[in-house]
Amino acid sequence: MDQPRRNEGTRVVALVGSGLAKAIGLPAHHDAQGVFRGIPTAELRKPESWAHRPAEVRAYYDERRMAVASVLPSEAHEALARMQHALTKPRCTLVTENIDGMLLKASAEEVLEIHGSLYRLKCSADDSHPQMGVFGAQGNAPCRVCGAPLRPAVVWDGEAPLFTDVIAEAVATCDVFLAVGTSAESSAVARFIEAARTSGARTIAINPAPAGGPFDEVFAEEAQTAVPKLVSRWLDGR
Repeated sequence: MDQPRRNEGTRVVALVGSGLAKAIGLPAHHDAQGVFRGIPTAELRKPESWAHRPAEVRAYYDERRMAVASVLPSEAHEALARMQHALTKPRCTLVTENIDGMLLKASAEEVLEIHGSLYRLKCSADDSHPQMGVFGAQGNAPCRVCGAPLRPAVVWDGEAPLFTDVIAEAVATCDVFLAVGTSAESSAVARFIEAARTSGARTIAINPAPAGGPFDEVFAEEAQTAVPKLVSRWLDGR
């Protein structure tokens, strides 16, 4: 495993995908299958469902939120959080496709959650209104600004990912782009990888079942094993 360039300007962007959630027994946000109260869970990830059956949508995300609450981060989450603390936030951007909050639970300082979070609620009428934290059942609390119902602050099918401009800026200036538990098959991920390569960054993938993609280096290993080894090697070599 090659080390990134060791100087004060070294910058790392780490993108965490659904593989890290699945490794600790959590369903991926956009891949969760099954039925909830007789409704396919895929239907509960659509804005239309919030319009037509908000009670079921709230209950579905309440159940997922409380199921995640007792799950601990993996060694990979902890290693990535440790890397951010060691390199400092301006030099280590953590991005996740997951909504489970595991990187923050592992004590990461800042995580760009491109699909939102199970642990936040937002105004269903105006995205600019302040969000509210939630750690149990959502209840029926309204938006504090306008009184509109609060919805789970997650990105549903057909909605745009969050923080894309911030991530694009970080990718354009990074020295290393690390993809963990994700692949280049996602159009958004493919754009990030291409931008990193264009900027001259080294691109590395960690995935036990890699699907290919334009990476400089691929480790077909479980993230719980590969990420701590890679991070320790980088940090010990500073």
